[in-house]
Amino acid sequence: MIIKPIATNVITGFLGVGKTSFIKQLFLSKPADEKWAVLINEFGEVGIDAALLGGGEKAIEIREVAGGCMCCAAGIPMQVAINQLIAKAKPDRLLIEPTGLGHPKEVLKVLSEPHYHNVIDLRSTVCLVDARKIEDARYREHEIFNQQLEVADIVLAAKSDLYSGQSFKNLVSFLELSSGNNKPEAGVLLQLSMEQAESTGLSGELLELLDRKAQVPAPASRSKQSMLRPQASDVFSLEPSVIESEFNEFGLIKKLNKGEGFYSCGWVFDLSYEFLFDELINLIKSLDVIRLKAVLITDEGIAGFNLVDGELNVIELDDVMDSRIEIITLTSVDSEALENRLLAISKRLTF
Repeated sequence: MIIKPIATNVITGFLGVGKTSFIKQLFLSKPADEKWAVLINEFGEVGIDAALLGGGEKAIEIREVAGGCMCCAAGIPMQVAINQLIAKAKPDRLLIEPTGLGHPKEVLKVLSEPHYHNVIDLRSTVCLVDARKIEDARYREHEIFNQQLEVADIVLAAKSDLYSGQSFKNLVSFLELSSGNNKPEAGVLLQLSMEQAESTGLSGELLELLDRKAQVPAPASRSKQSMLRPQASDVFSLEPSVIESEFNEFGLIKKLNKGEGFYSCGWVFDLSYEFLFDELINLIKSLDVIRLKAVLITDEGIAGFNLVDGELNVIELDDVMDSRIEIITLTSVDSEALENRLLAISKRLTF
């Protein structure tokens, strides 16, 4: 039984802006006596962010919903995931990271449904944005990019130490123009450098801002779709629809997805695969992609890979159950050719 509503923050932002890294830093500021839960939604199908976050800590429970926006189909995938995560973790705080191509307005509407009023205490919605992207029409004119900024109570200008002198000013002007000069008054605009994001914890000012009450979107009119949503008693008894994925004869699974003008292609390799680290680095750097994420078993240990805007970051990981890699592109890729390149720089070990 939930006695106290759970403080809940939505952490949004476009592809590769650093949402998962930001949440990882939030963990360092978690009060020792609290338990937190994180719900991660990924555009790709194979699910990688949970491994990059680390997990493993008893006071932090992580769950992933892969394969596109979890608030679609009347919000059922999101509601099922939230209900099961809350029931399992019984958290003091819930952090929700929608996919960078998801619809944050719909996420907030789901969280504002009547059956969550005594369960979820919706706090500040945070939007991370790389101010340099304002100069790129592909971002500036993208509906999801603008929607993320519109719903934010806090806008964090991420990677601010990489900006030119005009980048932050361009972001301020864009926010003022797109919101009729209301956004600076309605929300809070802060800068977050990469050095700050990689420090041992986030500032007390930011943590206090996270606990402000959210600007809850107005409830939508009852459309035919909303009338098809289950009643509260049904929502809390839903079971997820389970699709069993089996490895093929080569010990791998391939998953494809597309939406909002982007394509994803991902693979899961079973535990027997070991990749050649140096050749893997060369392969990753040769790819023309918007985003790449991977957790891979290599001949030099287990590593997490994160490629954004041509910049590759590699971290050491302790343990994984398999190897996973996913790319996001603006055009469809030859997945078979890329799969063959990955197989060529790996070997299968016998146990």
